[in-house]
Order: sequence, then C-alpha cells, then structure tokens
Amino acid sequence: MHSEDTKKWIEQIGVMPVLRARSEKEGHALVEALVAGGVTVMEVTMTVPGAVDLLRVLKKEYGHKLLLGSGTVTDAEQVEATVDAGAQFVVSPSFHPEVVARTKELGKVSIPGALTPTEVITAWRAGADYVKIFPCSAVGGAPYLKALLAPFPDLKLIPTGGVTLHTAVDFLRAGARALGVGTDLVNPKAIEEGQPEKVTQTARKYLEIVQQARNPA
Repeated sequence: MHSEDTKKWIEQIGVMPVLRARSEKEGHALVEALVAGGVTVMEVTMTVPGAVDLLRVLKKEYGHKLLLGSGTVTDAEQVEATVDAGAQFVVSPSFHPEVVARTKELGKVSIPGALTPTEVITAWRAGADYVKIFPCSAVGGAPYLKALLAPFPDLKLIPTGGVTLHTAVDFLRAGARALGVGTDLVNPKAIEEGQPEKVTQTARKYLEIVQQARNPA
C-alpha cells in the first residue's frame, strides 16, 4: 500500500487503538471486537507477547480490510520485522532517527513520539509523517496540542495518553489528525470477563465523536 493511502486511511478513521495485551490470544480478541465496532486501524505494540506473529496472523485474516501498524518500535530491526509482517505504519513513544529513516526507506508511514516543541519539530524535520504527542495529558492535554500548532500549523499531530470519550472531541477541535487511544478503548478486562461487546460499543462511540467533531451541525 502506498504511504499516501495509509495516511488517508488513518485520518479517515481518526482513531488509532494502541493494542497492549498480555497474550497473542487476548490481542486477537481485542482486534476482533474493535473491527466489529468499525475501527479498522490497529497499532500492535511490541510489548504484546508474540507481536510480530500477531501482525502476521492479522494480516492473513483481514488482508486489506485492516490497516496494521506496529508500536513501541525503538530500533531499525523492529521496523524491518514488523513491516515484513504487514505493518503499514510504525509508531514510537520517543524519537529515534534510525527508526524514522528505515521506515521511510521501506515506504511506510512514520509516527515517532515527541513532547516538547523542540522534540516535535526535530522529529518532523527528520521525515515523520505524523508526530505522536506523548504523554499529552501530562502536559495539559488538548490546550497543549493547540499551543503546539500555533507556531507550527503544518504539523500533523496524534495525541496519545489521556485520550478518552470525554476528552476526544477537545483533542480533535484542537487540531489532532487522529487519536491514539489506550485502555479507554482497548480494554483487556472486557475480554477477560467475556464481554467483547463493551469494546465494540466503545469503538462505535469513538467513531461517532470523530464524525461529529469534523461535521458539526
């Protein structure tokens, strides 16, 4: 898939679940529940046991119906392994020049993490397609995102950390291109309790918020 198509897909859905699970089985169950709710973008983090294998399984099962990415990637070797397994975008919690460079060399979308204005612009100038603002809530949430965009209006930012159903609309109105969402959406407890429908319902609510924020009445 061309990187421009990947970016269009990310922004169209507007929600990027950060998949952290205790096992490949739990991770797969969470993905099923999210897809059932209409969320077809998935960041599989390297903290999931067997993350690369899970990417391969998901790629085989969903094909072009699911946009897969890898997360918590901190070196070029992980970039290569996850792209080979089906990742179309690569996310990091911090900025690693070699990760951005290798991701771009492979024709995939690069989303490094940064927080301060200096870090953000450094990551952007290194070739990032988006910059993940993490942990965004720890430094003010949506107002901080808006403040970053004031001097740098061309930046494409994805806030992560503190994004919930209650804060999502504020982040979108502040200029977020998409939302990195953790346990508020990717809820392992719901899977453990045999209630995947809770994840599915939350996924639908997030998509509704994205549409409402982008198309206010």
